[in-house]
Amino acid sequence: MGGFAKNVAGIATLKANRKKKKMKRAHQHPLEKILENRIAIIDGAMGTTIRSYGMTESDIRGDRFKNSTKGLLNNGDLFSLTKPEMIGDIHRRFLEAGADIIETNTFGATSITQSEFFVDDPREHGGRKDPAFYQKIIDDPFLGSLASDINEQSARQCREWADRVGTATSRQRFVAGAIGPLTVSLSNSPDADDPGFRVVTFDQVKTAYIQQVRALIAGGVDLLLVETIFDSLNAKAALVAIREVFDEDGKKLPIMISAAVGRGGETMISAQTTEAFWNAVHHVKPLSVGLNCSLGPDLMYPFLEELSEKADVAISCYPNAGLPNPLSKTGFDLGPQDMARYLGDFARAGLINIAGGCCGNTPEHIAAIAQALEGQPPRKWGTRPAEESFSHEIESPA
Repeated sequence: MGGFAKNVAGIATLKANRKKKKMKRAHQHPLEKILENRIAIIDGAMGTTIRSYGMTESDIRGDRFKNSTKGLLNNGDLFSLTKPEMIGDIHRRFLEAGADIIETNTFGATSITQSEFFVDDPREHGGRKDPAFYQKIIDDPFLGSLASDINEQSARQCREWADRVGTATSRQRFVAGAIGPLTVSLSNSPDADDPGFRVVTFDQVKTAYIQQVRALIAGGVDLLLVETIFDSLNAKAALVAIREVFDEDGKKLPIMISAAVGRGGETMISAQTTEAFWNAVHHVKPLSVGLNCSLGPDLMYPFLEELSEKADVAISCYPNAGLPNPLSKTGFDLGPQDMARYLGDFARAGLINIAGGCCGNTPEHIAAIAQALEGQPPRKWGTRPAEESFSHEIESPA
């Protein structure tokens, strides 16, 4: 190619690249812009903070659930319906502590998980939980309505406080629809004598997640957060559910994905390494991928480092406040300054774009983390073409 032709080709390439950059900026989600310039803060532990309010069984029941036959106090998602003022106060405290992202109180708000609190366990009567049992759960109108109500109301509560504090501080805040793990596994059999047995089917799990996703979107969330992933196949069902809702309803939101890992760095049930986990979900083109819960920050560091090296999207990290300790005030060993020190180290190592805390992390922990990370540069990651950003190409399993 002659010099003139090379120059023409070079100019054309330059113009095309400029056009792509302009397209990317035009389609960029506001949170993505923030992540390019600073480390964003996500909130802490809803369950830990709820416990500090001293709620009782009668508090969680209210009038709506006063006749329930099973104990409900460990079903913290219900507080969004029976004590919305308390949940709102928790959101306010995390926002005022410096959180850019607050999560809906919906960690267990699927019909499958809620059934643990409202349906008799057939194993107590000589039966067993199996796909036939869970089909009845999926088809149960009470559980379906309950799951939808928890998700939509919780999203609305988050939305109200995110907008209120965002307006008061002139700083946009974001609501993440929390999609947690289930009490059942698609990867493993609970029966050592029948390794091929599964208590639930992929389609049943997907259907439960579809119901949750639709209600979260109806409540006004900005993002969808598939978190605390123990079982990658369960997470796959959640991601397929999200894609189906997007396709059917013509609505798309950014997706955040976060796994829980054990001491060896593998997801706890499906036993994928952090690299294998990333390979399993990267086609979703999430806003972020990361690690949460499971371990304290000191034990999580090497696995976060590996994920940061492999992934070409933003990295999130919100570990537990150390390991469980029933004698400590929050049930976990690390205090606010401990968490601030560890996550500050993560930032200085260039590993994170989103930081916060999981179990044991109160608003005071988040305030200390936010202060420690203020002014710290975010991790840099590869840019994706504008036309791919948030396209969420999720494939169903064969």
